Amino acid sequence: MDFVTDKLALIGNRGKGIRSDCHITLELTEKDGIQLELISKVEAMYGEAIRKLIHDILAFYDIQHARVLVEDSGALSPVMAARMEAAIRQLTGSEKEYLLPMLAENLYGTARDRNRFSRLYLPGNTPSLMINAGIHKPDGIILDLEDAVAPAKKYEARFLVRNALRNIDFYSAERMVRINQVPAGLADLDFLVPHNVNLVLVPKCESADQLRQVNEKINQLKSRNNVDRTIWLMPIIESALGVLKALEIAQSENVVAIAIGLEDYTADLGTRRTQEGTESFFARSMVVNACKAAGIQAIDSVFSDVADMEALKETVIRSKALGFDGMGCIHPRQIRVIHENYAPDAAEIEKAMKIVNAFIQASAKGLGVVSLGTKMIDPPVVKRAQKLIDLAVTMGKLSADWHDEFLNL
Repeated sequence: MDFVTDKLALIGNRGKGIRSDCHITLELTEKDGIQLELISKVEAMYGEAIRKLIHDILAFYDIQHARVLVEDSGALSPVMAARMEAAIRQLTGSEKEYLLPMLAENLYGTARDRNRFSRLYLPGNTPSLMINAGIHKPDGIILDLEDAVAPAKKYEARFLVRNALRNIDFYSAERMVRINQVPAGLADLDFLVPHNVNLVLVPKCESADQLRQVNEKINQLKSRNNVDRTIWLMPIIESALGVLKALEIAQSENVVAIAIGLEDYTADLGTRRTQEGTESFFARSMVVNACKAAGIQAIDSVFSDVADMEALKETVIRSKALGFDGMGCIHPRQIRVIHENYAPDAAEIEKAMKIVNAFIQASAKGLGVVSLGTKMIDPPVVKRAQKLIDLAVTMGKLSADWHDEFLNL
């Protein structure tokens, strides 16, 4: 099909190596009805369904005359629908949304204090990486609209991320989206808040006012769309100013965790990021202390070498020792190492059981003082031990009847 006008919408991805995606070339015309050309290796099996979807979307926007070229590389319906909608809205300026039915498996919220050991970053304009991401069992899946998406692709990525939130099964992982830097990122929220996002990451956060703007926009959209669930925030601190403002950021409404981004932070310092982390020790300690003071989770930066699992393990052990509760990952193979090494180990579990058991025995005797051997145990220590035990039970490292079993040892 020949296109001779420069008034075209070119949306999507095509070429060698592209999978589970499509490219749409759309031209709105004044006559000759709908001229649709489909190039697809799966045309024999799915050609009729693809054509129907394209015609249904055009009819939804009351488009009667157009030329459409669909170059399909195995795109699922939510992907193709997102690409087609983006092309139409780019040309027409329409604000109508063409939405496929919400996947029933995605109708879940998430708890404020749930495990966030791992969060897997996925580029928001690359559907091939989204489709099976949930089977790797990360605690959270981040659909990234910021650094992982080229500026020219950000508009269309919003439609793809929105449809992924609605129509891709992430197997109970927390559905996270990293928006663009505020204020530009506020426009991203229109595509997220009504469509089942659990948590929004706010990049390059340097003040509580940025989070106030995000919360204000979220509340407006929730009211307008009858959304009654809480949408959590995870600001990302990536500059010296952000580090110094860490406590006010941590204490902001709906913030459940702060992440630190060390690539941008070290660039802001004018230094180089090292595996030892000497150059970022102050910043990481500041973030951890701000989070603990505010009662939220501290999330460490990503580890960029996806091949070196031993170095990743050492990094996680150091991170946990600093007080971090999890970290980002850029490849599924990192998830297992992260989970295993942030989780409580046998020695930690045994010590926590002794502390909680001592508390139970002291309470049963009406004692106001808890001791373990010759050491006095303060209430915060008991609380921390109980939290560790709860985590061990959740992760299957300890039986829910651990106390009865402990007494029988």
